[in-house]
Amino acid sequence: MFPNRAIRHALAMATLVAMASGCRERNSGTEPQPTPPPVDEQLRIETYAGGELGTAFNSTASALEQPSPAILQAGLEYEFKMGEAFFERDYTTNSKPFSGLGPLYLRTSCLTCHPGYGHGSRQTRYRHNDFGNGYLLILTDREGQVLSSLGIVPMTQAVPGLKPMIDEKQVRIDWLEHTDEWGNQFPDGERYSLIYPELTIPREAIYVPLEDAHGNPIAYSDVVMTLESTIGIYGTGLLDAIHDDSLRAEYLRQERHGVPLNPAIWAGGNWASLGADGHPFRFDYALDATSTQGNVSLWEVTNVVTDPYTENYIPEAYYRTAAADPEVQAGFYANFPDAPNTGNVHDDIYNYLGNKNMPLEMSSEQHYQLNLWIRGLAVPAARNLDDEQVQLGRKLFRQIGCAACHRPSWVTGPDEQLQDPYNVFAGRVFPRYPHQTIWPYTDLVQHRLRMKNDIRTGWCRTTPLWGRGLMLTCAGHSDRLHDCRARNTMEAIMWHGSAQSDARWTVDAFRKLSKAERDAIVKFIDAI
Repeated sequence: MFPNRAIRHALAMATLVAMASGCRERNSGTEPQPTPPPVDEQLRIETYAGGELGTAFNSTASALEQPSPAILQAGLEYEFKMGEAFFERDYTTNSKPFSGLGPLYLRTSCLTCHPGYGHGSRQTRYRHNDFGNGYLLILTDREGQVLSSLGIVPMTQAVPGLKPMIDEKQVRIDWLEHTDEWGNQFPDGERYSLIYPELTIPREAIYVPLEDAHGNPIAYSDVVMTLESTIGIYGTGLLDAIHDDSLRAEYLRQERHGVPLNPAIWAGGNWASLGADGHPFRFDYALDATSTQGNVSLWEVTNVVTDPYTENYIPEAYYRTAAADPEVQAGFYANFPDAPNTGNVHDDIYNYLGNKNMPLEMSSEQHYQLNLWIRGLAVPAARNLDDEQVQLGRKLFRQIGCAACHRPSWVTGPDEQLQDPYNVFAGRVFPRYPHQTIWPYTDLVQHRLRMKNDIRTGWCRTTPLWGRGLMLTCAGHSDRLHDCRARNTMEAIMWHGSAQSDARWTVDAFRKLSKAERDAIVKFIDAI
């Protein structure tokens, strides 16, 4: 839970100061306070959600797939469109340049998981080819650690001759009603609905042994099953351009005000863990990625081998199991004529699936184009900020404390040294976003909402709000939160309100507002 009233007040005041200054931080973490610009100029600044170099003025169904001005200024339109093609097309087992699918895979294309270039939509069943199904089947121990035998991306599809990790036809998703402590009702009588998913995967649907994060056997009764959907990918290049020192300053600010922070990420005034490239984590719900470059999920989702990843995304427990499976053994050499054939079929299967030095299935140039496309996606401009109700919502959003976690703005760094975690893009040209005031509405920090059937570990990065109001237009849904349990903005807000939630104090304040004021906050969130 957030700290006591005095500390909460101090935190809210610090947030308002940051807002007045446009959140222009120096590397030291100080927050200067220049004279606020005139209201109309402030509206203009905030309309450019991605700054001058990262904003696209498009609010149609293609709003989330536009190239940033930085792409156009650098003359990278061709590379951008080629990268877009790799995102949109189905991958196959043998048709270049879209080959590499398998031997196990989760989806056949990126677009399937990211409808309209945004995040996944709520599903009532699990099928890999249902458009908009961005779900990962997350199986963990009771402490939230992912089972090593399945990995973070359990594969539900396999090429002929192999078996999937999980039989998706046996996966069941039930949506259950949730009644909160207020009976799903505001003091003025307005009601709302809350639902959450319950995931069930029978033991017989799981092909591999159940092994915890350390490779030790774990009982089926001790396995926790939850869902996580895809995040929106537009604007990630702008978040990538935020300087590490600015991110550090945000953690220090929150630590000073007594905000609970994930000890696996931050402890005692410093980083508790950094990525292999020495940079702090800033992407994904679990904060498990430091940069967009080289973190494309083709490898984890379709098993396309790229220059950073020269092996299949298959846990050792799988090829250990498949190698000992008589049915897999019986057809192995016929189904995989390019595999080694020593006569020892067990070892040949094991070594074929576990090969650590496979030839590239996507060239270095194609991998570069895909990464450039992701970094070059613009953020749609904020809309209708001069609307009277939107302005009221903007004011109340800050007053009740939402901006404490959904920090409105950042200023990017010089963006001179591109983060390249796997050192594969030396000499490549990427769009850059130096010194841009951007409005993502996230602190890039993890907090806990303590929801029913919560996210693994309970810690979840604050989701950027920019562009989310266009999801209905671009993807046909308004689902929110990590598993799409919230069907609209109001439900998302109320899922922040459990008694132990780090955001409980803001929901308490939200409930005291009039219906017109609550609707104004929703309208503001959907406008940004």
